[in-house]
Amino acid sequence: MHWGMIRVSCLLALAGGSIFSTPVAQSSDAARLSGTYQVIHKSEVGGQAEVQVQIHLANRGPRDLHIQRVTFWDLSHPAKGGTQSCSLVLPSSGSADTTQQFTVSLAEYELWRRGTRPRLVLEIAVPHGHPTTEVVHLDRISSGKVN
Repeated sequence: MHWGMIRVSCLLALAGGSIFSTPVAQSSDAARLSGTYQVIHKSEVGGQAEVQVQIHLANRGPRDLHIQRVTFWDLSHPAKGGTQSCSLVLPSSGSADTTQQFTVSLAEYELWRRGTRPRLVLEIAVPHGHPTTEVVHLDRISSGKVN
């Protein structure tokens, strides 16, 4: 009976260890992508800002990523016009640039100007499966040109 309790305790310890190691691996995977942005053109239309954004993405992961859609995401949901189709390959241990045009609320744009990091949701194609999504908090590159 004593050995049975020890065996069960060992199995529970191993199972617990694998459960607790999984979030650590996932959080390091999430850190594989980073990005910066620069607004290169902005116009206002009825409470909305139409922005042309130059985006630089870096992939520190071990696999190429095939990005098929990008979405600027505000505080609660993507704005109409906030999603764009795209065909961008982000190489393993490399980077890529893209220029996209989005429509966001003026309030959200003002938050960006004050230092809030916009979220970019990337839809990534997966061979033989459904696309996955990853969120990148973009850092702003200040050019001094666009207000």
